[in-house]
Amino acid sequence: MLEKVIIMGAAGRDFHNFNVYFRDNERYKVVAFTATQIPDIDGRCYPSELCGEAYPAGIPIVADDKLAELIEEHEVDLVVFSYSDITHTEVMHKASIATAKGADFMIVGAQYTMIESYKPVVSVCAVRTGCGKSQTSRQVMRILQKTGKKVVAVRHPMPYGDLTKQVVQRFATMEDMDTYQCTIEEREEYEPVVRMGAVIFAGVDYGLILQQAEQEADVVVWDGGNNDTPFYKPTVNIVVFDPHRAGHELTYHPGETNMRMCDVAIINKVDSADPAKVEQVRRTIETCNPKAEIILADSEVTADQPELIRGKRALVIEDGPTLTHGEMQFGAGTIAAQQCGASALVDPRPFLVGTLKRTFEKYPDIGTLLPAMGYSDQQVRDLEATINATDCEVVVSGTPIDITRLMQINKPVVRVTYDYKDHADGPTLENTLLRLLQAAN
Repeated sequence: MLEKVIIMGAAGRDFHNFNVYFRDNERYKVVAFTATQIPDIDGRCYPSELCGEAYPAGIPIVADDKLAELIEEHEVDLVVFSYSDITHTEVMHKASIATAKGADFMIVGAQYTMIESYKPVVSVCAVRTGCGKSQTSRQVMRILQKTGKKVVAVRHPMPYGDLTKQVVQRFATMEDMDTYQCTIEEREEYEPVVRMGAVIFAGVDYGLILQQAEQEADVVVWDGGNNDTPFYKPTVNIVVFDPHRAGHELTYHPGETNMRMCDVAIINKVDSADPAKVEQVRRTIETCNPKAEIILADSEVTADQPELIRGKRALVIEDGPTLTHGEMQFGAGTIAAQQCGASALVDPRPFLVGTLKRTFEKYPDIGTLLPAMGYSDQQVRDLEATINATDCEVVVSGTPIDITRLMQINKPVVRVTYDYKDHADGPTLENTLLRLLQAAN
């Protein structure tokens, strides 16, 4: 008899685990996905076109808080945990719900879900959301491009729309993002890569994506999401750490897994972090993964019009996921506003509109920053209305995208960018990466 399975997810790792582990596995019958973290991704269906012959009606995607009811309703045998950036304690709460209802609870081993490429793969992952994966991925791409290699990035999935239209997505121009009706969160990841003249893939089926990426790449760079493990088997496995959240590398899933299996550990943001916290993270890495090579890095923050900030009351906008489930209390926008002499950081909470009110109710520790929430057209409209209603003199935008392309803002906007930079002390990313790739070849 087939084992009945629920896969717990957030429109990313869950679909990948199904595709590579469960879809053609005659032992299992997946009866539902659950969804959390991302607004409005439940209530959909994983379509039959992606499911294979065993699922002619597709698979329903149900809200995470219905887990206990689903187990009872379908007499589920196994619950598979398949999303990221969640505390170890919360993972065990989910396990307790499952086992109390009579189901087994499983986390699929990272190696079982990694697809092997015939091209070299450099993976860039992290121990938390907001550590600096994307800027590190772009630096990896620049290093490889300097050697004459054709480099293609593949980004961790963010399929929040019509899944049948997002199986394989290729982004080489800004217009490609309009074609695929990308959310702000997707644009934050794709735009910086496209602006540097490179190609980035994403989607739902990462086997098909890899086949296409391999056709035009000498090297594939896996650009991870949250603190998830790589979907592709890495030739060199880089993991980024954030000393502003020292200790989280031991308390979040699957960030600790990333730490324990990486080849290169990059402690980022050394230029703005407490040196004692940097050393704390270093000691943890040396204890848990003594074979990892440790690199110190700075996150170099640049404002395009710093003179507009000095002496002004500033509304700071930061990357959404970094503030929400990433739990950061500040980002690049905050650092830039402080460095450029803003007279005050304006609290947006009295001016919140619509869906943003619910965001702050769910994540009350966001504080006086405004997350660039844009998972839907309504959220984009609410973000625009909130910005325009806020009593400030300048907007400091720490999100990687140009928000003025998506909305009309009634006050000056200063864009803040942040890039990888080797710290003054220790080995460089370029020398370490090229040496490890040469050794692997």
